[in-house]
Amino acid sequence: MASPRTVTIVALSVALGLFFVFMGTIKLTPRLSKDAYSEMKRAYKSYVRALPLLKKMGINSILLRKSIGALEVACGIVMTLVPGRPKDVANFFLLLLVLAVLFFHQLVGDPLKRYAHALVFGILLTCRLLIARKPEDRSSEKSLQGNAEEKPSLYEKAPQGKVKVS
Repeated sequence: MASPRTVTIVALSVALGLFFVFMGTIKLTPRLSKDAYSEMKRAYKSYVRALPLLKKMGINSILLRKSIGALEVACGIVMTLVPGRPKDVANFFLLLLVLAVLFFHQLVGDPLKRYAHALVFGILLTCRLLIARKPEDRSSEKSLQGNAEEKPSLYEKAPQGKVKVS
């Protein structure tokens, strides 16, 4: 039977991976939702306007939106399908991406309801990364199970005796 830790990591990986594949696809093509795609185009135009440094670097709103969307799709696929360490790398990149998106939302003065999903998914990415990076402590579990037989249970009757009260 899989440990609860493993089940949690797999469930978070698949759910987060599918979410980011979906959101990245919305940024790349209007096939899923024309309204969401046009909203993304509008939002990324405001991000580039609010940060003139991007224009100076030659990054326009289309390049920014498509590169973020492609990164989300690629990392989402890795989180969903690829086993092992690459999931943690994809998780880290997505976490950096979410932090950048939160920065953009703050920069343009968006209300909380516009970026609440990014905040929630950033927290979920952080939780998944922390759970995945925490080493399993098999030795302490075995020692606790071994010592449980030797130590008396808390529910056993305590020895009766006189209590001296002063």
